[in-house]
Amino acid sequence: MKEVFFIRQNIEKWKSLEKVVDKAATHNPGELANAYVEITSDLSFSRSHYPKSRITIYLNNLASALHNQLYKNKKEHYSRIITFWTQEIPDVMYLSRKELLYSFSIFFISAMIGVISVINDDSFVRLILGNGYVDMTLNNIENGNPMKVYDSSPELMMFLNITFNNISVSFRAFVLGLFTGFGTGFLLFYNGIMVGAFQTFFFQHNAGWESAPVIWLHGTFEISAIIIAGAAGFALGNGWLFPGTYSRGYTFRQGAKRGLKIITGLIPVFIMAGFIESYLTRHTEYPLSVRLAIILFSFVCVIYYYIILPYLRHHGLSEIKN
Repeated sequence: MKEVFFIRQNIEKWKSLEKVVDKAATHNPGELANAYVEITSDLSFSRSHYPKSRITIYLNNLASALHNQLYKNKKEHYSRIITFWTQEIPDVMYLSRKELLYSFSIFFISAMIGVISVINDDSFVRLILGNGYVDMTLNNIENGNPMKVYDSSPELMMFLNITFNNISVSFRAFVLGLFTGFGTGFLLFYNGIMVGAFQTFFFQHNAGWESAPVIWLHGTFEISAIIIAGAAGFALGNGWLFPGTYSRGYTFRQGAKRGLKIITGLIPVFIMAGFIESYLTRHTEYPLSVRLAIILFSFVCVIYYYIILPYLRHHGLSEIKN
């Protein structure tokens, strides 16, 4: 690679790393460590290809300054638990914004495919949801209680099963990124079709408006988390597929680290989704205004934490500090 192209490709990143060094006190040790890994990797490449270049001297000085700041701030306290949620997760979500867009796009398009397929073929929903579930739901609709399935198990047992299942789905979405992201894409595609078919099925049997506030009471957190978990899988897959100027092993490790942080950050979301589904969804007698308020609150929380806050932090507009 020509030196001028190497500089042009990375100059903006180096400028941002200079800011990290200048304002090291506002960054947690994890962020400083990530920055140090980035710059030392570039320094290693520069030393190998342009040993006498000024850019090598520049990178060496930057790496030294960052090293000093890193070890100066090495000691971590309990505040790391706070900064993990207030800083590290939003920061990694900003880095993964493209993967999040890919994940949402696949899920949304597949959900529309599910809707159209059910509209044009009544038997399609049986292929996706299974005859047993469809027949049970039809029977519940006929008996005037289409949402009875959410009141079929004890609350605690239902909470544990649902939460474990949701967390398992998120980890599968992440791990399937090992298969260059296609595995993650397939899981998102299948779940999107299932959601589209499921909701359309209720509308076909005149229970759509009754079912939607019930389903999305917990579904707002649950579906959002699956889409975000898909972004974690794509982060892993992209690290393997598109190494850029770095070694494939390095970008794979960085993608895995990024994806694992996203998945870890999703665990409380799945717990909240499981709690709502087990303890609140079954109460279909709750006023519509209450259910809509919970859905709106859930949606705002997801949008703010995973989209708006990352943007604000990246552009220096957030007040959240160590």
